[in-house]
Amino acid sequence: MQRPALSAVAELLKPITWFPPMWAFGCGVVASGLPAEGRWPVIVAGVLLAGPFVCATSQAVNDWFDRHVDAINEPQRPIPSGRMPGHWGLYIALLWTVLSLLLAWQLGPAGFIAAGLGLLLAWAYSAPPLRLKRNGWWGNAACGLCYEGLAWTTGAAVMAMGQWPDTRSLALALLYSLGAHGIMTLNDFKSMAGDRQMGIRSLPVMLGADRAARVASAVMALPQAVVVALLLSWGQPAHAAGVAGLLAVQGLMMARFIAQPVQRALWYSGAGVPLYVSGMLVSAFALRGVMA
Repeated sequence: MQRPALSAVAELLKPITWFPPMWAFGCGVVASGLPAEGRWPVIVAGVLLAGPFVCATSQAVNDWFDRHVDAINEPQRPIPSGRMPGHWGLYIALLWTVLSLLLAWQLGPAGFIAAGLGLLLAWAYSAPPLRLKRNGWWGNAACGLCYEGLAWTTGAAVMAMGQWPDTRSLALALLYSLGAHGIMTLNDFKSMAGDRQMGIRSLPVMLGADRAARVASAVMALPQAVVVALLLSWGQPAHAAGVAGLLAVQGLMMARFIAQPVQRALWYSGAGVPLYVSGMLVSAFALRGVMA
């Protein structure tokens, strides 16, 4: 049986996509308000679980079930290009699912449940019969929850020795998950042609590029505005001002994105999303201050 080259496997697992859940896990660790001393082994294991395992699994699953769409949109990818022969894409997705669960088991019940839910969402997003990605509303919600909310929750749960995080931490995780729905929409502008042909109703396909850009921007901005209000109510005005400042800069960039959504979606993803995730860390430190 022909085997894929290691370079093709690495490309399938897309290391560049691992950063958001790893960052969110770290934010959960910070938001727990608990000291890291003596917890570094499980923190490192959790970061690996969020990125090279659960996120990598989601990428392999998506590429396998998207191979026909990718043959239109991005034929250079490992599976449609033939560099990932036969059913190797599926085998790797299954293997990484098992490895992720084995690692998650070491992080306690709450961490295992959160990781298990993330894996279920990863498969439900791409695989039939659910294939949530066929609808931009449901699919992007699943991605946002998996990449941000569940990773944040897992980080906080690991620090709390398997206990569920504080409700304020869960509220921040949920808000940033909602905002990530808009971030996921940014990735859909580049694949509109193939999505139309294959019946995938992403938001740019359903709403048109202009309306989808406005919706994505609003979905990213509104949860951050709520975060600012929450931080003020928790007595953290400096952190609230920090998130508000980051949001203001994003607003200026969103205006440029909305003016030319197809041309500037990847630009905004690369330049604006780092401001979004910076606000996550500012919020996590604010919550740490509340718990001190």
